[in-house]
Amino acid sequence: MQCARGAVRPGYGGGMAAGTEATRDERAPMPDGRAARAASVEARRRAVRDALAEVDRELADLRGMREVLSDDDEHDPDGVSMSSEWSRLEGLRQARLAELAEVEAAAARIASGEDGICAVCGRPIAPERLEARPQATTCIDCAR
Repeated sequence: MQCARGAVRPGYGGGMAAGTEATRDERAPMPDGRAARAASVEARRRAVRDALAEVDRELADLRGMREVLSDDDEHDPDGVSMSSEWSRLEGLRQARLAELAEVEAAAARIASGEDGICAVCGRPIAPERLEARPQATTCIDCAR
């Protein structure tokens, strides 16, 4: 079978007719693999939520400092300005929110039995890829 980008996928030899999608039985990941991925996704969800909570705490601390200090820190040669720190933390917050959305979507796919299948070519995603990145939606070939 060919990947969306035209490369023949290893192990499939291009033997399927063009446009033929794998059947549900061919695509279904092993149930024990699904349980392991569910546990991995849940652990990742907790880690991302913890990281998001930490960034939110840092932002709250910065807000508190901003209310207390009325100094013009933009010209302080000894430190990072509050504006710079605010921008850095807000960027981290947005990245954590995006990652949390990916992890939540992965949990939903696992719950519905739609996990472990490449969204581009319809073939199984390698267990090693799912172990490293449980929220992956594409196989490594299609991700390239």
